[in-house]
Amino acid sequence: MTVDIIIPVYKPGEEFATLLTKLHQMSDHIGKVILANTEKPYWEQFEREHPKESCYPELSVFHVTAQEFDHGGTRREAIERSKAKVFVCMTQDAVPADTELIENLVKALEAKADIAAAYARQLPKADAGVIECYTRAFNYPETGYVRYAKDLSTHGIKTFFCSNVCAAYKRSVYDEMGGFATQAIFNEDMIYAGNCIRKGYGIAYAADARVYHSHQYSGRQQYHRNFDLGVSQAEHPEVFEGVPSESEGKKLVKQTAAYLVKKGKGYLIPKLIWQSGCKYLGYRAGKGYQRSSHKSILKKTGNKAYFQRKWEKEKTVCAE
Repeated sequence: MTVDIIIPVYKPGEEFATLLTKLHQMSDHIGKVILANTEKPYWEQFEREHPKESCYPELSVFHVTAQEFDHGGTRREAIERSKAKVFVCMTQDAVPADTELIENLVKALEAKADIAAAYARQLPKADAGVIECYTRAFNYPETGYVRYAKDLSTHGIKTFFCSNVCAAYKRSVYDEMGGFATQAIFNEDMIYAGNCIRKGYGIAYAADARVYHSHQYSGRQQYHRNFDLGVSQAEHPEVFEGVPSESEGKKLVKQTAAYLVKKGKGYLIPKLIWQSGCKYLGYRAGKGYQRSSHKSILKKTGNKAYFQRKWEKEKTVCAE
């Protein structure tokens, strides 16, 4: 089976060139690589600087503006350009760890008829700090599994976990479910997975499908990111209402602190507390964003364009 790859791209550089090279090495499993590029001049610059990578025959590129880009809507537009029975969503900073990535994702996806999506294991990059490395190990263990609605009482919000950093989807289920949310500030993957779970489908974690992907976010960046996460949950109560989220966060903090002490790195605990506090405060503010003024929201979000589009549409509806 060949699959199509869907990747939103913004200001692509060396890391993305490496990703394309890795995908090209797996071309036996890949039909098209469909790129949703934000702002055409950035892609034209990439073409000049990386002529070899940007001319791979399987590449298909279309362009949107920064104002038009939407985590759900732009991916939907890219998927509409695919006819493959299975497609894989990736981000431009996810680098395959080996040439079996796509093969192992499809294997996990096809293991059972009722699996809707399968997501890859994320390994920390070489420059990742101790806290980030442990976070990756906590969220992406060595053993794979499949989660269903029956797991909600045990695993809570993690039952819905799925990451478009690298995840494979059955097109038939995607079409049946109506695809990704048309408008999504963030978290379009978990919104989709949550809807699938509630419809009786399973979400697989493919531990043997591996990509290198990690970040070194500041406390401020963590706040903005988790504010948008909270907004995404507030806007989709049909998925997230009644599903506990905070317990997983507390568990991660406690286990990370214990790990730091065990490894003789207790001096990093204040940093852990600071970052965790920023995450929690951002998340809670996002969950209650509707009580905030427009000015306040624009200070808290990491995606101002999303709210500007949203408010513009609301004005149009009110005018009609």
